[in-house]
Amino acid sequence: MDNLLYISALIAAIAFAVLVVYLVRLLKESERTMTSVANTLEGLEKQMVGITTETTLLLNRTNALAEDINLKADKLNVLVDSISGLSTTFTTFSASVKEVSDTISRIAVDNKEETAQVIKWGNVAMEVLKKKKDKRTTK
Repeated sequence: MDNLLYISALIAAIAFAVLVVYLVRLLKESERTMTSVANTLEGLEKQMVGITTETTLLLNRTNALAEDINLKADKLNVLVDSISGLSTTFTTFSASVKEVSDTISRIAVDNKEETAQVIKWGNVAMEVLKKKKDKRTTK
């Protein structure tokens, strides 16, 4: 029976040794995997630093562009206000011209007969001048 006890102890020792060998292999593979993960994380950290730098530069450029757009929009608002004032001036000028035109038309209608008389006398005067001129050229 003692032999059986020794054999079972030997089998347990061999099983323990096999278990230890597999555990050592597992731990070595785990170490290799952890090293690979650590290297990957270091590379990722370096890439993140580059991305952060580029993002900061892009944000600064975007802010500068937004400020430039705001300045140009303010200048454009001044131009729009000026054009609006110019439109008001043209409207006022147009109303004044219409008023003067209406006044002239009204006066012309009111003095229609006198205007016709002046035109007739003007034609007569032109005929007289033409005849005098023709006499001078024929002499």
